[in-house]
Amino acid sequence: MYLCNYTNNMEFHLKYITDDIKLSSYEDKLFKTEVVFDHHMLVWFISGETKIIQADQSYLFTPGDIFLIPRNQLATIINYPKDGLPHKSVVMHLSIDRLRAFYANETLKTKITATQKILSFDKHPLLESCLASLIPYFDVQEKFPENIASLKITEAISILRTIDKSIDNILANFEEPYKIELADFMEKNFMFNMPLEKFSYLTGRSLSTFKRDFKTIYGTTPQRWLTQKRLKLAHYQLTEKNRKPVEVYLETGFENLSHFSYAFKKHFGVTPTELADRR
Repeated sequence: MYLCNYTNNMEFHLKYITDDIKLSSYEDKLFKTEVVFDHHMLVWFISGETKIIQADQSYLFTPGDIFLIPRNQLATIINYPKDGLPHKSVVMHLSIDRLRAFYANETLKTKITATQKILSFDKHPLLESCLASLIPYFDVQEKFPENIASLKITEAISILRTIDKSIDNILANFEEPYKIELADFMEKNFMFNMPLEKFSYLTGRSLSTFKRDFKTIYGTTPQRWLTQKRLKLAHYQLTEKNRKPVEVYLETGFENLSHFSYAFKKHFGVTPTELADRR
């Protein structure tokens, strides 16, 4: 999994049963990450609130929700404690190696296609029972038996296939990103503050090829272009959508409010707050 750009000074706790099953909990105001997951992530949301922003869609998840985030998808994830409770969730990694082993014994009748959509399972009782059964194991002091962990992950995969007949399109797709049209991808995903290595990987290129193709298309460096695009989007959100600076920086690819304000003033001659106050 790749993570970047998170808020500081937070009470953040991770507890693993195994490398693939964890309980996350924190109590600060918010926790923001911009991510590309190496594995599919099955999440059962216990308390708090989560907003997930992708290029074409946003999602809001509340306690009890269960959802699957496909691998190799760019997303901004903003997590909030709420109603006096910490942000808390059980997360299960569905790794490619484990899925290959599972599907080695399955005969697939469906055509495998990639998807960027996050799937929600609407508090499904079978999935909820499976994931809730993991909670007691987080208090077990001794090493969690791998065979039990494997059984729980296999159970989750089997339930997913039972309740969603098209889930094989995601879980049985083992392809790596192939070379795609660069301009279209960048125009849709520039707001995600990822290293250039991730952008190059997701467009099916080496870093050197990515930079060369980018220069050919845009006539400038990727970093300069990304900054300009993010600032223009931020200006639009402030002036046309009447949003607050603290909301805008979270969703336009800036590391923190201070960095956003500095870059914005350098480009536009006023700070985001000053521009917002003019409305």
